[in-house]
Amino acid sequence: MDFFETFMVPFKWLVSAVMVWFHDALSSIGMPAASGWTWTLSIIALVVIIRAALIPVFLKQVNAQRRMRLLQPDLKRLQDKYKGRSDPQSRQAMAQEQMALYKEHGTNPFSACLPMLIQVPFFFALFQVLSGITSAAGRGQGIGAMSHGQVVQFDQSSIVGATLSASVLHGGQGDPAAVAVLTVLMILVMTAAQFITQRRIMARSMPEDAPDNPLVRQQRIILYALPIVFGVGGILFPIGVLIYWTTTNLWTMAQQFFVK
Repeated sequence: MDFFETFMVPFKWLVSAVMVWFHDALSSIGMPAASGWTWTLSIIALVVIIRAALIPVFLKQVNAQRRMRLLQPDLKRLQDKYKGRSDPQSRQAMAQEQMALYKEHGTNPFSACLPMLIQVPFFFALFQVLSGITSAAGRGQGIGAMSHGQVVQFDQSSIVGATLSASVLHGGQGDPAAVAVLTVLMILVMTAAQFITQRRIMARSMPEDAPDNPLVRQQRIILYALPIVFGVGGILFPIGVLIYWTTTNLWTMAQQFFVK
């Protein structure tokens, strides 16, 4: 087992344990244990738990974005100071002064990425769990906190004809057309949610009169590059992972509207 696999073990166990707990809770109140909707709600509950725990981080992110907006006049003056000077010494001096400004104001241009970075291990853990469902079922094994019986149950569960462990690229059980349609729908929803979220972040952290600001250009690259990432990821990831991804994007979008 390599370092990455070892590092991911506790995350895989935690992700699967939360899913199993909510699955059992939903089953105890009458939802069919083998239903794909029961497992889907368990995945959504996982998102709620993770994102609720990240609310303090999100609030710090918002404050950092506001400080970044206040910092823009100073950054503009710094850029004007070094305008036309492309020698290594000038670039290094500008970078040092820029970092000093960030430190002074208690912010940085990557503050918006922090909640996303914290979620990465959980996302990959869920991907590993759901991607390994079919093979674990065939080997008669459990995965993470899921027993073999739960693995088989999840592997056979579906919503609107699409098996939760199936993906467009790798196939799986269920109707391939249903998998493709559901994948496209979720890609569209998560892309729209992320686009709206990024626009809100840009409006909060960047002044409208700074179109040539490097940070503005960086944010615009993110704005238009992420749909490509979602499109590629959408055909690779199982339906269950896309449910997680779509739900967390919708949560992020909603948060942006709740915080002024």
